[in-house]
Amino acid sequence: MKTSLLTTSSVIAFLTMGQAALAQTEEAPADTVARQDTVYVTATRREETVQNAPINIAAVGGPQIEEQGLTELADLIATVPGINVVDRGGRQGNPIIVRGLNADPIGPGDGDNSGGGTVATYLGEVPLFIDLKLNDMERVEVLLGPQGTLYGAGTLAGAIRYIPVKPQFESDMLELRGGAYMYSEAEDISTDVGFTFNKSFSDTFAIRGSLDVLNDSGFVDQPFLVREVGVSNPDPDFSDPEAVAANLMGAEDVDSEDAISGRIAARWTPTDWLDGTLTYYYQDVEVGGRRISSAPATYDYDGPQELFSAGKYENAKRIPEPNKITNDLLALEVTADLGFAELTSATGYSTFEDDGNRDQNDLLISLEYSYELFPSFGSRTHEVGENETFTQEVRLVSTYESAFNWIVGGFFSEFESAGYSAEYTPNYDTWAIENLGGADWGLVDRPDDLEYFSVGHLKLKETAIFGEIGYDITDKWRVTAGARWYDYELKEGASSDLPLFDLDFVPMTVDEIWDLEFDPDAGQADDGMLYKFNTSYQFTPDILGYFTISEGYRIGNSNGVAPCEDYNADDPVTQSVCALSPGQQYGPDADDVAQFDERQYGPDKTVNYEIGAKTAWLDGDVILNGAVYYIEWSDPQVSSATILGSQPITINASGAESKGFELQGAWSVNENFDLRGSFSHSSASLTADVPALIRSIDPPGYRTSTIFIDGEDGDRLPGAPENKFSIFGSYKVDVPNGDYVMLNGGYNWQGDILTRAGGRAGSATIPSVGTANISATYIADDWEASLFVKNLFDEYVVTGYVSAPRYSQVVSDFDGNPVTYRGHYATLGAPRTIGVNLKYRFGE
Repeated sequence: MKTSLLTTSSVIAFLTMGQAALAQTEEAPADTVARQDTVYVTATRREETVQNAPINIAAVGGPQIEEQGLTELADLIATVPGINVVDRGGRQGNPIIVRGLNADPIGPGDGDNSGGGTVATYLGEVPLFIDLKLNDMERVEVLLGPQGTLYGAGTLAGAIRYIPVKPQFESDMLELRGGAYMYSEAEDISTDVGFTFNKSFSDTFAIRGSLDVLNDSGFVDQPFLVREVGVSNPDPDFSDPEAVAANLMGAEDVDSEDAISGRIAARWTPTDWLDGTLTYYYQDVEVGGRRISSAPATYDYDGPQELFSAGKYENAKRIPEPNKITNDLLALEVTADLGFAELTSATGYSTFEDDGNRDQNDLLISLEYSYELFPSFGSRTHEVGENETFTQEVRLVSTYESAFNWIVGGFFSEFESAGYSAEYTPNYDTWAIENLGGADWGLVDRPDDLEYFSVGHLKLKETAIFGEIGYDITDKWRVTAGARWYDYELKEGASSDLPLFDLDFVPMTVDEIWDLEFDPDAGQADDGMLYKFNTSYQFTPDILGYFTISEGYRIGNSNGVAPCEDYNADDPVTQSVCALSPGQQYGPDADDVAQFDERQYGPDKTVNYEIGAKTAWLDGDVILNGAVYYIEWSDPQVSSATILGSQPITINASGAESKGFELQGAWSVNENFDLRGSFSHSSASLTADVPALIRSIDPPGYRTSTIFIDGEDGDRLPGAPENKFSIFGSYKVDVPNGDYVMLNGGYNWQGDILTRAGGRAGSATIPSVGTANISATYIADDWEASLFVKNLFDEYVVTGYVSAPRYSQVVSDFDGNPVTYRGHYATLGAPRTIGVNLKYRFGE
C-alpha cells in the first residue's frame, strides 16, 4: 500500500526533497495509519487532491497529527514551509507569521486573541481564532497567500482551517486515549487523557463527541516572588540570605497549563441533497504564569555587573501571573445540492473570556513617576475582557459540467468586546503622602490601592461579497478571476482614570462597560475591492504549473487607549497614560506635538505574486512541489508606544516587501519506509523609512532617556526566520502476529530571528535552533501504545525576546538602595520531553 502524499506548492526552479503532509478520508480504517493513495481537501471550495489544486496549500491529516505527536498549532506549523508561530506558551498570545509579513517587535503578547492578524483561522466553516488542541481532526489545511475571494473572513497573508471529523453514519465507536510525559526541567509528570465517541442512530442521523483534559506541569520556576506586595522588598541584599528569605519566596513550574477541550456534534441528512451539522465547541485553559527566562536580564546593559541571579529556566517576575481563557462556539453548517450548484450556509456564535493578572512593576519603574522611590514597591494589573462574535457566510459553488465554473458568496460578521484593566499599587499612596508630600499632588489614601483604571468597548461590523469565475480554455489550461467587495465600520469607547487622586472613584464592572457609549471621534470605516487572477496548466498528468496574483486586506482597529486631554500650561499633568491625536500638543515646547494618531490605526494591504509547480515522479512515489513569490505590503501595521505613559499601540508604516521560495515533497522509498521534508526562504524588509518606529532608551535612566528610533529602507523585518527546514521519516516494522511497529523521527530547524526591525535599538536576536523528535508506536487491531521523546538533544529554545538588553539597569529608591528593571526576558520552547501515549478503540 502506498503512502498518502500531500504537499504544498514549491519553487519550480529548485524542485528538491520536501515534506508531504498526510491525511485520510473519513471512512478510512484505523489500522491504515497514514498510508492512503489519494487525499482530498476542500480549501478551493471544491473537493480535489492537493496535487490538483492550483494554489499553495498544505494539508496535515489526522493520522500524521498522531504519528508526529502534534498536539497544538505551533507543533504543526513547524513542519510547514513559509509560516511560523512565535510560541510563547499558554499565558501569552502566539502570533502566526506568513512569509515574514510582520513588522511588530516580538513582545509579551498579553491579551492577544488575534493570531497576529495576518491569517484567518477557520474552525470547520466558521472563522474563529483559537489555538485549538488537535484532537479528533480529519485534517488541518494551511493556505499561503491572500484568500479573500474564496473565504468570508478577509486574509492579508493566508488562512488556516481546522477540519474536525464529522459524525459518521452506520458507525458506533468509542476511543479512549491517555498519555503522560515529563519535561527535563519539571518537578512533576504531566498528563493528557480523553475520549472520542461516535453514535449512529440511523443512516441519516449521528452524533460525535470528544473530551480531553490536559494537566501540563510546566517547567519554569519563579524564585523571586515577594512575600507580601507593598510590604516586602523586591530587591533585598542578595548577599544576605536572611534578607532574601524574609522578603522573597519561590514557586516551581509556574507556567503550568490545565485545559479542558471538547465538542459535541449532531449530523442529520433528511434527504440525499441536504446535509446539516450542529456543533458546540468548548475550550477552557488555566495558565499558572509565563513561560519565560529572565537570564538575559541578569547583567547590566553595558558591563559584566551582575544585577541578580536567574537561571535559564527561571522567571524573575515578582508577582504571580495566572490567566484563565475560555472559548466556546456554537456552529451550524448546512450544505444543499441544488443540482446546478452546492449551497453552503455557515452560522457561528462564539464567545471569548480572558481573566488574568500581570506583574506591572517594571513598566511603572521605567516611567520614573516616583514608584521606584518606594523601597517596597509592588504592582499588579488585573485584566478582564469579554468578546462576542456572530458570523454568517453563504456561498454557492457551481457543480454542473461546463467549461465555466463559479463561486459566489456573502459574509457578515459582528464583533463586540468589553473589558477593563485595573492597576494596583499596595501601600504606595500611604508611603508617598508620608515621604514625598503626595497630598500636595492631590494623592489620596485608597483602601483598595487602585492606582489606574481603564475601560474599553469596541464594536466592529464587517460585510463582504466575494466570488470567482473560472474557464477551462482547454482540458489542460484553466484561468480564474476573483473579486471581493468589503465594507467595515468600527465604533469605540474608551476612558481611563487615576483613582489615587479621587477617593470617590468607583470602578466599572464588565457588564457596565458593555453599555459604555461609543466615542463619535474615535471610530473608523472603510470599503473597497480586492482582486485575484490565477492560471494553471497541466503539462503532463504528473506536472501542474500555476501563476497567481492576489490581493489581501486587513482592517484597521482601535488601540484601546483613552484619548489625552488638551495640554494646559497652567495645570501641567504630572502623570498621564493616554493616546494623542495628530498635531495635539503634549508638553510646554512648541515641538511637543504628536506626529501620528495614537488612538487608532488604519488598514493595510498586500499584493501577492506567485508562480508554482506540483510534480509527481516514479509513479507517484516521489512528489516535489514548489513556489516562488513576491509580496508588496502597503501601510503595514506596526507596533509603537504612546508618548505619554508608554502604552503599547499600533501605527501604520509606509511600506514593506517579502520575497522568497518554498519547497515541499515526499518519497515513499518502499512499502515500509517514507520520508517527508520541507524548506523555505523568505526575505522580508521595509521599503521606506519609518519615523519613530521603535521606542527605546539611551541609558542611564528610562523616562529621561526615552528615544524613538527610525526604521530605514531595507531593514529586515522581525518575527520570522529567513530560512527554515523540516525532515521526517517513518519506518514500519511488521510483527509476526500481524501487528506492526512504526518508528518515527523528525528534525525541525529555523534560522535566527530579529526582535526589532533591522535589529535596531540594541535589540536581541533569537538564535537559530533545531530540535529532534523520535517515537516508537506499537499498533494492534484495537489498541496502540507509543513512547516518544521531543527535543531529543535538550536544546535551549528561545522563541522571543521582550524589551532589550539596554533596559537592564539599576535605579535607586528613596534610601539610595538599588531597584532593578527586569522587563527584558526571553520566551521559551519546551526542553527535552519524554512520554508515553496509550489508545484503545471499541467498535467500528
